[in-house]
Amino acid sequence: MKIILALLIFSLIVIIHELGHFLLAKKNDIAVTEFSLGMGPRLFSTVKGETRYSIKLLPFGGSCLMVGEDEESDDVNAFNNKSVFARISVVFAGPLFNFLLAFVLSIFIVGSIGYDAPVVWKISEGYPAETAGMEAGDKIIRLNDTRIHVYREVSLFVQLNQKNGASPVEVEYERDGERYTVSLTPRQAENGMYYLGFTGSGVRTKGGPLTTLKYSAYEVKYWISTTLKSLGMLFEGQVSADDVSGPVGIVNIIGDTYEESKSDGAFYVWLNMLNIAILLSANLGVMNLLPIPALDGGRLVFLIIEAIRGKAIDPEKEGMIHMIGLMALMVLMVFVMFNDIRQIFW
Repeated sequence: MKIILALLIFSLIVIIHELGHFLLAKKNDIAVTEFSLGMGPRLFSTVKGETRYSIKLLPFGGSCLMVGEDEESDDVNAFNNKSVFARISVVFAGPLFNFLLAFVLSIFIVGSIGYDAPVVWKISEGYPAETAGMEAGDKIIRLNDTRIHVYREVSLFVQLNQKNGASPVEVEYERDGERYTVSLTPRQAENGMYYLGFTGSGVRTKGGPLTTLKYSAYEVKYWISTTLKSLGMLFEGQVSADDVSGPVGIVNIIGDTYEESKSDGAFYVWLNMLNIAILLSANLGVMNLLPIPALDGGRLVFLIIEAIRGKAIDPEKEGMIHMIGLMALMVLMVFVMFNDIRQIFW
């Protein structure tokens, strides 16, 4: 079952990503030779107009192949013959559609069970929040320069700022319509972690249609922010290779989540799978926008440079850079996959 669920989630995320490229390519009259789900040999394909639609053997990845995307072409409808802004829109559409997918899926979750409001449920005795006069029911508005919309952002802030130890944190909160600001110096607990001294209840709040839309956007913002901050921790050495998961590890996580939630009923299985899909879709959107050759972000860098200087970079040189980037990504994928297998079986 976990394999089936993983395939469904991966397929949805990839097809939406490639659909973004496809729709913007069509809108800009760019010839698309193939639109496919998966990689490797074709299992099934059909041709409609100028485009072949395919399902391929390996259920990871997908593609939207356009004329003139990676080579010179004299075709008036080739990618390379369109305006730089048309090409930017096509490349950017993939990650954008991943964010839109995450938003749509978030509407189902927030509409069904609500959002985790950043409201204090309990004040811990002897900690800074109690000393500063904070009370249960206070709504957290801001921690230092971080605007807070859902309580998970409070938890993420505390987790990411453990390296700062007992550095003071400026907390802005709301009580009875009035806003207050206090400076709290985290206290170290027996487990070595630093805490401000307040916790949320975990209870979710439901609202009307506009509230649902607003907090669905905050849901996507949270996962984008989490992905970016996790990348920062990885580069700073705060996250080890064992904390990074590839397709194999994600399949295992999906399986574990399914097993843990199926006793609660199909509804909670559905919600948990949606949560994973939101995380992965937002994650894919962010990762694809990184300025790394072969990724959408790397291609956008070259297009933005072209827009600024008014002249395209030599296609052969750009193609070589993207090829090197692709090879490096393939090596990284093999490493991550091996690491996933090692953690599961050893």
